[in-house]
Amino acid sequence: MTLIHPQAKIHPHAIVDPSARVAEGVEVGPWTLIGPDVEIGAGTRIASHVVIKGPTRIGEGNQIFQFATIGEDCQDKKYAGEPTRLEIGDYNVFREGCTVHRGTVQDEGITRIGSHNLLMAYAHVAHDCVMGDNIILANNAALAGHVRVGDHAILGGFTAVHQFCRIGAHVMCGAGTVVLKDIPAYVMASGNSAKPHGINLEGLRRRGFDAEALATLRRAYKAIYRKGLTLDQALQELRLMAEQQPAVQLLIDSLEASTRGIIR
Repeated sequence: MTLIHPQAKIHPHAIVDPSARVAEGVEVGPWTLIGPDVEIGAGTRIASHVVIKGPTRIGEGNQIFQFATIGEDCQDKKYAGEPTRLEIGDYNVFREGCTVHRGTVQDEGITRIGSHNLLMAYAHVAHDCVMGDNIILANNAALAGHVRVGDHAILGGFTAVHQFCRIGAHVMCGAGTVVLKDIPAYVMASGNSAKPHGINLEGLRRRGFDAEALATLRRAYKAIYRKGLTLDQALQELRLMAEQQPAVQLLIDSLEASTRGIIR
């Protein structure tokens, strides 16, 4: 990639550092600031009044709306100006006022966001977070540092996630949820603090899970939450279910990866 592709459309009132890499078809609106060590993939559209700082790599086809701040220094008091990174995949949407911070050397030094995610207005992704693909953060949802969010998770508006928490794939959090412990894959949660409310059946149906998979996942949920088993005992039952139904393995993986304990 040349530094600034001749077919990039950069408004004359935008400020783009000469060392930034801007690919073909990128659009940059007026009064936007793009700093050094920033790479922007083909077809990405950036509105007015956006700030993008590096080191940051943004993939193809992303949309970044006005007043978003992408790749800013993190808010961790330990941060001392180290050249940490932000990596963003393809075809994400960052709505108005979103804030995404780079990592810290106390972790891997990288904040990562996958592809096909929607971050609604004023969503916040703090340092060292790792987000998968096809995730929705509704308005004002906020991830503290070191949070991990699995594919297809949906966090309702004003959801607040404590640092180091893990949110499994296909999780659904209701509006205003306060997440202080890990949420296993497939689980619906809401409340302050978050409590489990069954399997995200409707979301899974929309993603093509068949009736057999859904029935097994409901049994797996009951083993964790309704039968009075310890987590180790529940995992033994889940491993037997996974032999017949592969979808259960994702739930097992999320339970085994938990370090903060799961919501109860």
